Amino acid sequence: MRHIISILVENEAGALCRIAGLFSARAFNIESLTVAPTEDPSISRMTLVTTGSDAIIEQITKQLNKLIDVIKLIDLNETPHIERELMLIKLRAVGDAREEVKRLADIFRGRIIDVTDTTYIIELTGTGEKLDAFVGALDHKLIIEVVRTGMSGISRGRKALNI
Repeated sequence: MRHIISILVENEAGALCRIAGLFSARAFNIESLTVAPTEDPSISRMTLVTTGSDAIIEQITKQLNKLIDVIKLIDLNETPHIERELMLIKLRAVGDAREEVKRLADIFRGRIIDVTDTTYIIELTGTGEKLDAFVGALDHKLIIEVVRTGMSGISRGRKALNI
């Protein structure tokens, strides 16, 4: 089962390396990883997506909590949450393809953020499934380049990951 683990860490050199090393040493896979400073510049928030049984996820969270850089963590799958991913996709857009790409972008609520005489760059946010569906709806010959951020997530309601 897929789990989204949100972690507050000290914003210091080597913190990311130690966390990634923990996964590598135990042969756990990281599907996506995003890291950025929080409102407190000395703390970063890391959102990590991994898969495994409940026992494996429990082992991962226990091991993460032992790391000195980790302040606090939460498995977002245990609470109602919102998850989003950002994708930038560069597409060939010439002739009839220009209108088709624009129509698909509108259907998926994407924004065309750059236009040239032969290309569009589209910004699209949503769940991973939505982004996959957009790519699947395209003629793959039109795709020049795809960049995705990885998952970001936040608990709904009053529950919050903070110190």
